[in-house]
Amino acid sequence: MQTAGVQGVPDTGPMVVAAMEANGLRLTSVDATASALGLSPGEPLARARARIGTPIAVHPSDPEADAAALVRLCLWAKRYTPTIAAFGPAEGRDGVFLDVQGASHLFGTEADLVADLSLRLAVGGLPARIALADTPGCAFALARHGGGGIVTPGCNAEALRCISVAALRLDPALAQSLARLGLRRIGHLMDASRAALARRFGESLVLRLDQALGLRPEPLVPLDEPHDICATRGFLEPIGRQETIVATATRLMEELTPQLEATGLGARALRLTLTRVDGCVRTLDLAVSVPTRCARQVGRLLDLRLDRLGSALDAGFGFETVSLAVVSTGPMSERQITLVEGPAEVEGPGCLVDALRQRIGPHPLRSHALASHLPERAEAVLPWKPVIGRHIGVSTPEAGPSAKSLSSGTGSPLDPIRVTASRLPPRPLVLLRRGEAVEDVIALVPDGPPQRFRWRRRLHRIIHADGPERIADEWWRGSAPVRDYYVVEDEAGRRLWVYREGPFTLQKPVQWFVHGLFA
Repeated sequence: MQTAGVQGVPDTGPMVVAAMEANGLRLTSVDATASALGLSPGEPLARARARIGTPIAVHPSDPEADAAALVRLCLWAKRYTPTIAAFGPAEGRDGVFLDVQGASHLFGTEADLVADLSLRLAVGGLPARIALADTPGCAFALARHGGGGIVTPGCNAEALRCISVAALRLDPALAQSLARLGLRRIGHLMDASRAALARRFGESLVLRLDQALGLRPEPLVPLDEPHDICATRGFLEPIGRQETIVATATRLMEELTPQLEATGLGARALRLTLTRVDGCVRTLDLAVSVPTRCARQVGRLLDLRLDRLGSALDAGFGFETVSLAVVSTGPMSERQITLVEGPAEVEGPGCLVDALRQRIGPHPLRSHALASHLPERAEAVLPWKPVIGRHIGVSTPEAGPSAKSLSSGTGSPLDPIRVTASRLPPRPLVLLRRGEAVEDVIALVPDGPPQRFRWRRRLHRIIHADGPERIADEWWRGSAPVRDYYVVEDEAGRRLWVYREGPFTLQKPVQWFVHGLFA
């Protein structure tokens, strides 16, 4: 039985898909019969009908259905590798990238994997051209413009040399400009000067060429798995205010909490998806140090993230859909939080780290104390990772065989050794990596603080000084002069941390250094 197409033509003969544009219907896809007649995507439908005498079966374009079918194809292709990325606008949204590095041996060889993939697609009625190369750009160029095949590792340049420059996923106008200048093949671009290409055609041309050759990285954005724990809310009137977005996300997290409790899990990472009225999608990822089900905590972290984004969120005319999905989970044991029912307060170092991540970025740093009394060696900057659930207890028994005491040679017990921690003088807010020498130093007393010195081309006249604080070098690292530190304040109110290296002698002039700034 034949069915009529959208233009009243039976679905026989060549079939094409057309989309409405400003100048009328334009072809977006053609089948093998239409391609054999010379039809190609991008051609106006009216001209295609006038050019051939065969009736054409025209079907309307459905981008949403095409995108859904491409997602299903990506999920099906996960049988070969977990890293699957769908073609984007630059590739035409009609194919997929598969990163088979480390997965091809499961099928024997790379050729066996390609053969199995091609066979399964053919059985499913999906004609495809498959290419295997070192880079996504090279694989796309060979699959779309080179007939497919397997490229020997390290031979991208040889495989791309005779292929059209349009295979580099360039703007059509740019590809036409290159063709008019005689640069029709990728090999022509390889032989040309990179600097001249960048000056004449822009950085995008050089970037695409380098990505295809493997000179610049092109990381794939893998397709996400459908989330089982997800909640969505739509709005008749679009929303855009920060407090409304936070309140909506908090309510969505409250809806997800029963599902997490039923599975004994807590959320480790969440993704908030905001869909604007014009179809633009914005996503925000939230990660927590400890699995949680607390909606208030999620709302508080999201509020901090939106504060940091500010106008970069770009709500436009508002968001019509808000979705919250649990991306990663972790086990969460049941425990009683309060004696009476009520919202649980979440506290601890992990919550502090989570809040700082939303405020200052995903990698907060902390100052870690080291076993050294020298200022430049006393601290180190390390990534801040909270230590949760691990504590150290020290027991000091008063009697018994385990309570050993020190004794003198005569057998009389010595007094217990008492260790007291004295409070160090204040340290500067900004500590230089090493002391910077100063010039034109004047000190009224040889062993006293400086009254005037020049540092970084600025003359500092000292009106007040505190010190000295003597700091000796670490004897196990070698001998070095002792330092006498002073906290000095100049006429402008600047407070500096300066030190004199070594004692004053008539044979050697005194050297002064600035090691830090208080304000």
